[in-house]
Formats: sequence, structure tokens, C-alpha cells
Amino acid sequence: MRTKALAALVSALALAGVLDSAALAAASHGPSVPAALQSLLHSAAISEATYRQDDSAYLAAKSSLSRLSGTRKAELSAVLANVQAMAAARELTQSRQAAVFLTLERNRQWWTSEPLLSADARVSFPPSHIVWEYYPGQGIEIQWLASFGEANGYYLSGHENANLRQLLGEVIPLATERAGGIAWEYLFRFDGGTPPWTSGLSQGTALQVLARAWSRLKEPTYLTAAQQALGIFQTPPPQGVRVSTPAGALYAQYTYAPNDRILNGFIQALVGLYEYTSITRDPLGEALFEAGDAQARAIVPAYDTGAWSLYDQFGESDLNYHELLTEFLQHLCERTSKGPPIAPVVPPAPSTTPATSTPAPSTTATSTPSTGGASAALSRPSASAAQASTQVPGDEIYCTTAQRFTTDLQTPPLISLLSKTLRGGMRAGVQLSLSKIATVSLTVRHGSKVVWTNTATVERGKPKLLWLTPASGGTFSIALTATDLAGNVSTTSGTVVVSHH
Repeated sequence: MRTKALAALVSALALAGVLDSAALAAASHGPSVPAALQSLLHSAAISEATYRQDDSAYLAAKSSLSRLSGTRKAELSAVLANVQAMAAARELTQSRQAAVFLTLERNRQWWTSEPLLSADARVSFPPSHIVWEYYPGQGIEIQWLASFGEANGYYLSGHENANLRQLLGEVIPLATERAGGIAWEYLFRFDGGTPPWTSGLSQGTALQVLARAWSRLKEPTYLTAAQQALGIFQTPPPQGVRVSTPAGALYAQYTYAPNDRILNGFIQALVGLYEYTSITRDPLGEALFEAGDAQARAIVPAYDTGAWSLYDQFGESDLNYHELLTEFLQHLCERTSKGPPIAPVVPPAPSTTPATSTPAPSTTATSTPSTGGASAALSRPSASAAQASTQVPGDEIYCTTAQRFTTDLQTPPLISLLSKTLRGGMRAGVQLSLSKIATVSLTVRHGSKVVWTNTATVERGKPKLLWLTPASGGTFSIALTATDLAGNVSTTSGTVVVSHH
């Protein structure tokens, strides 16, 4: 039932511009947050203590909201809106509660007492090691990829086992039951996705560090969590990330966008599956890796333009994603070059109940710059080893492509002038040929006098740069300078004849 309190909150969020029309309609129906919590209590899904703790966190956030203004009010409003939308959609489940209300409490804490943030800033709340990131218009959110990356850093250091234990002890209870296993979910709106959603990229990184930690520290909880985390790689969107293909399977970057073929996320998911499998010797992990490996070997060459990498099937990578994809391909090259990952054996049986305790919020926050009951009875997908054996070895494709992308970072773009004649008095486009995404500067001279300049970042192909051609016409000298994303520079020049208008 819609209560007066719910109606007031939804109205306030709509006035603040936090909810669009679709979100407003969704949040206006279904249970309120208090009603969802009461339902969990009455069904014995949560204890009285948990109910009081989360209800208090919700009321405290609403109370704080009424005393805020500007950016602080808008950010906390957005987080409250996401919580209400999940409650209305009956997605405020027992296993999701810990992450939801930790997020709400951290945002209440930040926006009432901490400094405003620049976009993509990462923050922490010592002594917690969880990494949070600021997404303008969505508050601060747990950055799962960065958090598992932090855990990997502790592992690789070789001497930070205590920090590794602490961070994994924080994140494992925040996993949610999903796709027949567990997943670490993102609880905010992003790029067309609505919460809760998850990612093959972050989940693959979680698999990697959990397996590594188990191999070193021999803590059964880590193996259990890793085994349960395989669920999304078996399940199609929107619950999981497995997109079946003729070659095998592609593991999607986002559960809400199965048609986006983002290569860096797919490759890192494979790195995680390989590492998990090589350590645990789990036949299920091997089958999941083989299915993805067959698909990756079929498509990786198509992401090499000959001068730069493609981010997805639509456009080129920015510098960060080009370097990230190169690194992930190199990791897969190193692993697959060593031969088959495992001699299959059955791993220890996992627990069927994930941990659900909530980490106690700490009271000190710090800001750092941006760097960048689950079932264990998971069915094994059919492997595609026979088909894979007829293709080019995976290590050859991964290693060669990683090397080509590394070379691209030092190779200037190829640029040439295609336009020869243009009409006068027009918003004309000076057309050029460009080998890779770059910032191109156009300088037009009539004699020694500069009469036009323009600069734009354009993708490879035959883009055009605007020039308002003079009606009087004439012959003009054209100079083009292309600077790619890695800073490599090329220049070219030519002549364009402009006809009299």
C-alpha cells in the first residue's frame, strides 16, 4: 500500500530531479522501504535487531535529507530513490540488505559531514578497505572492481595478508544471491542500467582474488564464495552475464546490456576464470573458461583496427581502455601460453549458505584521487574443446594482439587530406582520412593569412572538420595535425580550391 510518507518522499525526489517519469511511476507503486523491511521481519527472513538497524538507517537518511541543499541534497536523494525503487520492485531482499543499507549510511555520512567531490573521485572509510567512487547524480557507490583490485594488490605484495583478510572479510558478506549463486551488485543507475545489476568484469576479478587468497591462506570461506560466484557465468542476462554464441559463450560487461560486446570486460572475466580454475582445479570453472576462450579467439582479431583497439562493436577505445585491454590480453597470453590450465579433479563441496552479516560502519572518511542462500548445485555447461582445437591457439591470438596494441601506443596516426574542391559560402566539411581516433587541428590559410581554424576529436575513417568557406572563393592552403590519445603526432598539408558562390 502506498503510504503518505512514501508519497511525500517520491514527490520530493521528483522535485529534486532525481526521478525521471519511468522511475517516478515505479517508485510510486509497490512496497515502501519500511513496508519491505517489515515484510522481511514478519517472514522471519531478518532478525528484530537487523530490522531496527536498517529502519533506523533509512529514517536517519530521510531526516538528514531535509536539512541538506544543493549537491548534497541531490546526491543523498538519488541514493534514497534507488533504495525506494528496489523496495517497490520487491528487490529489497534479505541477501541484498547489507549492501543497500551500508550504501545508504555511507552516503548519509558523506553528504552531511564530508567535502564535495569531483567526478570519479574515490573515497574510503578507514579502517574499512572497501573502495567507493563518486558518480555524480548517484552519490558514492561501492566500486567493486576497484575493491577487488585492491585485494589483488594486497595479495601480490606478498606481505599484506592481514589487509587481504580484512578486505575479503568485508566484501564477502555484501554479496547478493543471484543467478543460482552470489554476485557483487552495483546499486545505482548507470549507462541505461537500473539497480541492482552486476558485471562480468568485476565478478571475474573477484574470482581471481578469492582463489588466490584461498591458495595462500587456506580459508574455506574464500573457496566457497568463489564457487558460488560462478553462477552468473552460467546464467543469461538479466540475472547473469552468459551470452551463448556459435563458438561458445561471451560474458557480458553488464547484465542489463547483453548486446554490448565490450572486449576488455570479457577478457578480464576469462583471466579470472582461468586463474580460479588453475588454482582450484574445478571442472566447472574449466568448462566456463573453455566456452569463453573459444568465443574470445573467434572475435579478438576483429577488435584490432590495425592502428588501435575497439572498445565495443561501435567505437574505438579511449586511452585508459586501450591500455587496460592490452594489459588483460597480456595476462591471458601469459596464462594460456603455459598450456592447459588444469588436470580436472573435483574440488571440496561448497557451503550452500552465503554469509550475510553487515560490516559495522566506521566514522572516519578519507578521499583519494581516482585511479580508475545461494545454491552450490551449479550445472556444468557443455564445453567446446573439440571446436576450439581446430582454431588458432589462444595464446597466439592473445599474445599477438597484445603486442600490436602495445605498438599502437608508440605509432603516430596516419592522416591525409581528401577534400580537393569545396563550394564557397557553405558550412563545408574538410574531409580527411585518419587511421585511428585522434584530436585533429585544421588550419586554413589564404596566402600567409590564417582565415580559419578548427579542432575536434574524431574517430578513424573519413571524418570531416567544419569550415565556413568564403563566398568569394579562392585557393587555400590546408594544414592538418593529428594527435592520437597516446600523444603521437602526425601532420599533413594540401590545397583546396573553393568555388565562387
